[in-house]
Amino acid sequence: MSRSSSSSSSSSSSSSYYGRSSSSSSSSSSSSSSISTVVVIVVVVVVVVVVVVVVVVEVVVVVIVVVVVVVVVVVVVVVVVVVFVVEVVVVVVVVVIVVVAVQVVVEVVDVVLIVVVVVVVVVVVVVVVVVVVVVVVVVVVVVVVVEVVIVVVVVVVVVVVVVVVVVVVVVVVVVVVVVVVVVVVVVVVVVEVVVEVVVEVVDVVVVVVVVVVVVVVVVVVVEVVDVVVVVVVVVVVVVVVVVVVVVVVVVVVVVVAVVVVVVVEVAVVVVVVAVVALTIIGSDLGPDP
Repeated sequence: MSRSSSSSSSSSSSSSYYGRSSSSSSSSSSSSSSISTVVVIVVVVVVVVVVVVVVVVEVVVVVIVVVVVVVVVVVVVVVVVVVFVVEVVVVVVVVVIVVVAVQVVVEVVDVVLIVVVVVVVVVVVVVVVVVVVVVVVVVVVVVVVVEVVIVVVVVVVVVVVVVVVVVVVVVVVVVVVVVVVVVVVVVVVVVEVVVEVVVEVVDVVVVVVVVVVVVVVVVVVVEVVDVVVVVVVVVVVVVVVVVVVVVVVVVVVVVVAVVVVVVVEVAVVVVVVAVVALTIIGSDLGPDP
């Protein structure tokens, strides 16, 4: 049907073309008829070629379908055979595996029993060794801790003794400084008092001298020679008395200062000796490092 329709369309187109060309120009009728003939031949050839190609394609398709069907059938047969063979092989393999498994289980049970016995023995030995090692380590740690505690206690005692000695020495130094300051203040006060006493004595002596001079003057008016002798004696006596009083006062002040200084030094030495003795006694009574 396709070939006839194409032929008719070609014929109608060529005839219409021929009619138009004949109606348009009468001079080119012969050339138009020859061109129409060639076109018709070409169209026919093309149609024939197309038909041949279609037929060949259909044959090829049929052949391919047949080949595919044959291949599928062969594959199915092969698969069935292979499945059957595999099932047989699987059954044989399962039987063999069961037999071998039974034997292996028996052997494995024997081996497992031996391994269990060996493992139990090894575990017992390891546990005993670990326990012994732990006990030894604990004993060593306890000994080390005790030694460290003893060393720490000794160090603390030494530090405390040193601190106590330092505090005592500081206290003694402070006491000595305070005592020295007090002694200096006392000496200064005593010297001031002595100076005031000397000044007062000098004032009294001056008054006495003035009185004596007045008396001497009065007496001189009466008896010049006798009064002069008496005045000279009195002045000498007064001067000697004043000198003696001053010397005695100075000696007393010096003796009092020396006695105070000696007493303070003796007290400081006694305190230092007592502190050192108490420290030595305390260290002897303390823990032995």
